[in-house]
Amino acid sequence: QVQLVESGGGLVQAGGSLRLSCAASGSIFRLSGMGWYRQGPGKQREVVAFISIGGSTNYADSVKERFTISRDNAKNTVSLEMNSLKAEDTAVYYCTAVINGRTYWGQGTQVTVSS
Repeated sequence: QVQLVESGGGLVQAGGSLRLSCAASGSIFRLSGMGWYRQGPGKQREVVAFISIGGSTNYADSVKERFTISRDNAKNTVSLEMNSLKAEDTAVYYCTAVINGRTYWGQGTQVTVSS
């Protein structure tokens, strides 16, 4: 059974940094695209960043130049380095990945940015 588990969420002051990680486990025969979504209070879930198997990345305009997504294919992990955090970044962050041709989601991890 395939699982995605996020870690690294928490409380941070505005202007600070936080690193989220997501590990995929189980019967992984093929791991394709991986990414991060987030959902803030009263908002729709939105794409934060995406990284392809070849390492090509895409970011939401709101996080460009502040967040960096990366992956380690050998470890089946994806990370999101968040810098210069703002209050508007407060949300539940979800890891997603295409594994064996199917889309999987993590349970989510809370990120709270205080000012």
